[in-house]
Amino acid sequence: MIKSKTLKNDIEQLLLDDNIDFHKFKNSTLFVTGATGLIGSLIIRYFIYINEKLLLNICIIGLARDINKVKEIFGEELSHNVKFVYGDITQNYETYLDAKLNVDYIFHTASVTSSKVMITHPVSTIMTAIDGTNQMLRLAAEKDVKSMVYVSSMEMYGSFSSDGICNENNLGYIDPLAIRSNYPEGKRMCENLCAAYASEYNVRVKIARLSQTFGAGILPWENRIFAQFARSVIERENIVLHTRGQSEGNYCYTSDTISGLLTILLKGTDKEAYNIVNEQTHTTILGMAQMVCETIANNEIKVVFDIPENNIFGYAADTKLKLSSKKLESLGWSAKTSLPEMYKRTISYLKEMN
Repeated sequence: MIKSKTLKNDIEQLLLDDNIDFHKFKNSTLFVTGATGLIGSLIIRYFIYINEKLLLNICIIGLARDINKVKEIFGEELSHNVKFVYGDITQNYETYLDAKLNVDYIFHTASVTSSKVMITHPVSTIMTAIDGTNQMLRLAAEKDVKSMVYVSSMEMYGSFSSDGICNENNLGYIDPLAIRSNYPEGKRMCENLCAAYASEYNVRVKIARLSQTFGAGILPWENRIFAQFARSVIERENIVLHTRGQSEGNYCYTSDTISGLLTILLKGTDKEAYNIVNEQTHTTILGMAQMVCETIANNEIKVVFDIPENNIFGYAADTKLKLSSKKLESLGWSAKTSLPEMYKRTISYLKEMN
């Protein structure tokens, strides 16, 4: 069973969401790539709990590369209704999946997410995205899945020179010769690959463009800024910024993101993209850091700057992106968790797990 009261409460609240018909998953097979990543692991953990709570007889299959990470993340939560297969997402899926297996739903979440890896291994970052997505779309076509969601990113929008709310039809600029562009350009190409498979092979695939997602369920080795900020509060240490923090962020709490993904899977239109974002959380990195120091840490810590001459941390260029959630809201979804509450629950979860 789930050890964290905070995470368990999040899942229980999701079960009360009238916008999601969980019984559509009864007796189905769910395949999740990136099983040891934040989004993939949360989808699996949520479904393990929901499956047992509602007696839906869902077969949950997670694709991972590292058995030790699987044990570390899931541990006591493993049940007879979940199994893990091991392989590289870029490999032919037939090397790790039984050819006779029926697959009804796919969440393709596997991706390189470390900015440092994007800088040091740009080629593998690109090929993991394209080859891996191609394999999952081939699988979706062969198994004639009921629905598939490709997990994209807000980074695919690029940068904008002026302020304004960005819906799914707006695209900004990406410099194709900048090494760090491998991630957003890869996401754009994968989205086009989804559209191509939908057009040529009638694959029922939707695209979820995620904002920065954090909350209960973040992984032990997570080191993105939200985790750094949360740990600074717990350890009563100053928040150290390696940039001026002027980049504008778009955020969403973990359970709100899972709710959004389920909504897109079950109610979204094929070959279309949806932003998953809480519009009310929009702020600059510096603004968020100051909020954490003042509101969450009660001014017991402060923001300090340590900016290197070179971008050794691989941070993306500053953006003015402000995402719109209106399209997803038209499907009945809504974000429920404010930015301060996101931090409170994240910190509560981290303390429970330690």
